[in-house]
Amino acid sequence: MKSQTKRRPGESRWTGFFYLVPAFLIYLLFTLIPIADTVRSSFYDWGALGKSNTWVGLGNYANLLKDSVFLNAFSNNLVFIIFYSIIPILLGLFLSSLLGRYPLPGFTFFRTVLFLPQVISMVVVGVIWRWMFHPTTGPVNLFLGIIGLEHLQQAWLGSFQWALSAVGSVGSWVQYGFCMVLFLAGMQRIPEEYYEASSLDGANELQQFFYITFPGLKSEIGVALITTIIAALRVFDLVYATTRGGPGESTMVTGFLIYRTAILNNNIGYGAAMATVLTIVILSLSLLIRKLMTDHTNEAV
Repeated sequence: MKSQTKRRPGESRWTGFFYLVPAFLIYLLFTLIPIADTVRSSFYDWGALGKSNTWVGLGNYANLLKDSVFLNAFSNNLVFIIFYSIIPILLGLFLSSLLGRYPLPGFTFFRTVLFLPQVISMVVVGVIWRWMFHPTTGPVNLFLGIIGLEHLQQAWLGSFQWALSAVGSVGSWVQYGFCMVLFLAGMQRIPEEYYEASSLDGANELQQFFYITFPGLKSEIGVALITTIIAALRVFDLVYATTRGGPGESTMVTGFLIYRTAILNNNIGYGAAMATVLTIVILSLSLLIRKLMTDHTNEAV
């Protein structure tokens, strides 16, 4: 009796792999190979325009630990996490709670307007807010004058004390719409019966948020954390369009420092080392947050 091999329904597994080949080749060409070349370059001391290079091993990485400019830029990225991640997530939770529970006239309009900053090019955003923060004709200072707070008027993007916060606040304005829409989508899968039962038990709106809405959005909060933290650590275009890292080094971030070191100063090896360290940090934080969220989900189940 001839044995028959059990076969899964549908096309073969190799056909599925064949469909993935074009996308994988594009990813290999434009992502994996450049990353590998960047790591390789970080072990060399490149000359002008990369015409000559000398093997230095971990020398570039050792110099990073003593480089005050790099350490300051990286610390600014950590500050940006507050503006790019924590504040937008809190605003997103607040707005989604207002817009998601009860029918609201013009809901689609409000959701679209609040999400609009997310779809605007970051360079355009930077140009707009550079005008908004203009010390004499900018709407921010004009508004402060109208409401009687002239003593707060200043050159926001030219202040050593406030430039970083001013640029960071723009990041909050861009990111909160993404968090809000993400949380609104997550709230759609929370059964309404949970809220009805809690109301019968005497729970108020705040208690419902902390005991029903917030736990029900843990997965979405994890996605928002990963996405916004990555945006905070790799920020470049917003700083480039507003302050170019100034005044002094007060708004310098790692992404702009890599550009200045590798492209403007032709120190490709040292810039590649910065890029490699930044990539490792982003990857490590992403995996850590994902693991924590997975472990919490498994415990809840």
